[in-house]
Amino acid sequence: MESITVALVQHASPMGHKAANLERTVALARAAAAQGASLVAFPELGITGHAGHRAMVAEAEEVPNGPACRLLTELAIELGITISAGIAEDDLGIHYNTQFLVGPDGYIGKQRKIHLSRDEYFYFRAGTHMPVLAIPGARVGTVICYDSEFPEPARCLAVKGAEVILAPHAARAGAWRSEADRRKAVASRKQHWSVTLASHALFNGCFVLAANTAGRSADDYPGVEANHPGGCMAFDPYGGLIAESRSQDVEEETLIVPLDGSLVAERRSQACFMLQTRRPEVYGALVEPTL
Repeated sequence: MESITVALVQHASPMGHKAANLERTVALARAAAAQGASLVAFPELGITGHAGHRAMVAEAEEVPNGPACRLLTELAIELGITISAGIAEDDLGIHYNTQFLVGPDGYIGKQRKIHLSRDEYFYFRAGTHMPVLAIPGARVGTVICYDSEFPEPARCLAVKGAEVILAPHAARAGAWRSEADRRKAVASRKQHWSVTLASHALFNGCFVLAANTAGRSADDYPGVEANHPGGCMAFDPYGGLIAESRSQDVEEETLIVPLDGSLVAERRSQACFMLQTRRPEVYGALVEPTL
């Protein structure tokens, strides 16, 4: 892996406002590129919005042939950067929670969320593939929100050669009624990632980069609570925290993170590193039915 600079972006993406969300995505990508980022990572469903309501898929579109993906592809080519963005995908009337990658040479690929959570089952079909995609300077895999709660997806991506794992989130935090509630939600999300995502980085010898939606997503839909605490964090191949969003409030922020690509090879060449000494022939229990 080469050394690259990444921008992790947290922003609000209310449902029913795809055009405005996309416009903001473009502006934030331009700003990140101006700060030297070659990879700009946006949150889960950042274009179409996320909450437990059918509005999540009302503005779904095709990937890569829909207008949002085409627009961001053109932007990535213009700026010479890679963009990871989330959208509700429409595939012949079937909807997926999808994160796609576009780069300096055009469309690269997509990841459909594997493990649907809570009410997502009512609106999306689960994905079945976990591609590792080549971008300039690195090989990238994606675990979308709840996918990062499981050890298997990150390990599968690492075994297939991922050097960077993106973890876009639209993690909800319930209702908050005060400034103290908001700050508690931000701290809770980061504390959780400091265990789960740091472990993925440590066990798989790769960078793990998270960006979460920041703000309310369903104010146009009475009775639907969809508060997202935000938060961006970056972990190195040793599981160490190398950067995090500075804000304790729920607000838009871009975190610029230089990644030292040599750390991946350094970590993976250590004696007794787990990817080198694993024994998949005795891991049959992983594919047996759960009790």
